[in-house]
Amino acid sequence: MYKLAVILSFLLLATALGFSSSPTAFVRRGGAASMSSLRGTSGDLGPFRMIITGAPASGKGTQCVNIVKNHGLVHLSTGDMLRKAVKDKTPIGVEAEGYMTRGELVPDEVVCGVIGDRLAEDDCKQKGVLLDGFPRTKVQAEVLDGILKKNGMDIDVVVFLEVNEESLVERVCGRRIDPESGESYHIKFNPPPADIADKLIQRDDDTEEKVKVRLQGFNKNVAAISGFYEAVGLKVDGNKKPEEVEVAVEEAIRSKVGK
Repeated sequence: MYKLAVILSFLLLATALGFSSSPTAFVRRGGAASMSSLRGTSGDLGPFRMIITGAPASGKGTQCVNIVKNHGLVHLSTGDMLRKAVKDKTPIGVEAEGYMTRGELVPDEVVCGVIGDRLAEDDCKQKGVLLDGFPRTKVQAEVLDGILKKNGMDIDVVVFLEVNEESLVERVCGRRIDPESGESYHIKFNPPPADIADKLIQRDDDTEEKVKVRLQGFNKNVAAISGFYEAVGLKVDGNKKPEEVEVAVEEAIRSKVGK
């Protein structure tokens, strides 16, 4: 009975001090670097507008999923919006379709027009928005600024994911796609099941030569974008594990939104 009383007293003390009562995990709960101490309820910061940007394969897609999950923002991808505008046959969508059919780049004014139409919708005003990889140039940033102000909005935070070139090349060149399911894998970081490994394909643009060309285009404009959003921009080390990057992104959001 004495031993039992000692054990119970120990467990009660551990609980009061904020430690796990598990005998195999005597760790402090909710440390500064844990998501549990940062993540509130969906939308707990209210509707805010943010941009996440970074080089190809910097991890934007993964972090966009996390941000939407944590804050309920409307995820805006220019590619998705253009395809929807074309499908819905909006005036701007009809204009964009011509460029896309010819394999040409859609002009800035058309892309920004699609974004302007989307930002004016009620869900973007009520929930806030996450712009994924846009704007890509200073001209786009200036046009976007005008669109936002017209809708009574501003950008609250811009997260720049920084990843060294060697890692970016490794991430891109190791990607493989299942042609049947469309599922994406990586030969090092997310190996496919053995039974489908032989049928996976590598996209034509997932080569070292082509990714370096894409990186040159990104690097050409990133300084101008960084300067434009200097007051609300924060750099995050994207070389770390995805869960560690998620914590850093969340800290960046809260430092700028101010809650």
